[in-house]
Amino acid sequence: MVAELPVLPALPAPPVHAKRTARSIAFYHPEQSGWFRSDVFPPQVSSIMIRSLSLAVLAGIALQGCMFSPGQHLDTSQVGRDGSPESSRIELIPITPKLIAQNAATKVQASVPAELLAFKPGAYRIGANDVLYITVWDHPELTAPSGPQQQIDANGRLVRPDGTMFYPYIGNIHAAGKTIEELRGFIAERLTQFVDSPQVDWSVLRFASQKVVISGAILKAGQQPITTSPLSVVEAVGTATVDPLNADLAGLTLTRDGREYPLDLDSLNSKGSQLHNVYLKDGDQLYLPYNDRKKIYVMGEVSQPRALTFKINRMNLADAIGTVGGLNQATSNGNALYVIRGAENLETEPAKVFQLDAESPTAFAIASRFDLQPQDIVYVGPAGVTRWNRLISQLLPSAVILGTGAAATNNLSEASSR
Repeated sequence: MVAELPVLPALPAPPVHAKRTARSIAFYHPEQSGWFRSDVFPPQVSSIMIRSLSLAVLAGIALQGCMFSPGQHLDTSQVGRDGSPESSRIELIPITPKLIAQNAATKVQASVPAELLAFKPGAYRIGANDVLYITVWDHPELTAPSGPQQQIDANGRLVRPDGTMFYPYIGNIHAAGKTIEELRGFIAERLTQFVDSPQVDWSVLRFASQKVVISGAILKAGQQPITTSPLSVVEAVGTATVDPLNADLAGLTLTRDGREYPLDLDSLNSKGSQLHNVYLKDGDQLYLPYNDRKKIYVMGEVSQPRALTFKINRMNLADAIGTVGGLNQATSNGNALYVIRGAENLETEPAKVFQLDAESPTAFAIASRFDLQPQDIVYVGPAGVTRWNRLISQLLPSAVILGTGAAATNNLSEASSR
């Protein structure tokens, strides 16, 4: 026998039509024979809420100040604070007259090594590949065996690679290693067997046995011969012609007998320089480096941020700022002038950040005494109002979008309610 199910009461008929807008729901009920609307948000409340939300978002960000402003900023308040990332990585040092005096007291003046000054070239000694011109007065057949109509080079005597040379009546002579006077006396003595009281003189037509090499930022790089006139470092560099735009004048290096000697070519402008007393000898090498690896980087709120190259051994902070056109008077913070100097080993020692308060132009009197080093970074921070303006300039497009969206929503709602 099957149990009968209870009869359920009839349910009201559902609405036939329904529609929804951004702020309300409208439906048509057949029993009531009409449309009914229920506002989710009244038009005034919805528009006000969207606009209020937009203002609240903008106000919340603005209250944070420059925290969200674009660009770089060095927060010196974090330096030295225990536990902060900045405290373990950098050391903040104010640039003061006391610091300038300390740097000047510890600065070591570059000097020419004593062993270079001790070398004094002696008389020129003949070597292989030299070409000699020997004159025997009143005996043209010995002076110019090829005839006087020939060029003088045709009558030269070449010193062979083994150091010997041939001369009429005498034969082979070992000339290498002899001075001019020694060879002249030797030939004159041997010729007395064939010539009565010979008057012998000679000169070097071509110096080829001794030479130095100069290279680097030089317009005429290559070999230069050692002659009867002593060749100094200054003369060799002058003959080779320095590339004035690309040369690092403070980095000249002399290599002699496997040892390198640093020389400062710019020291010639200093009082008491002894560089002109350094003479070269056979086998010496001079190298003048390029300055492309010796730069200072000027960044931040300056007129023309860029990298500056060293040409001499020093550049001070005032030079660097002046070269880039000075601080940007409209955007810079004069109290945020920093020189960032990295350490050799950042794992064991912090980088140094030197700070100069340059709100007054008189601060550049100190800046002119603060010497920079290669790879230093000079950074000028933005003023507070500059960072604020940059923040606002990036927020305005978002505010405009939010305002436009709120207005469009309000207009659509009003149109649909009509």
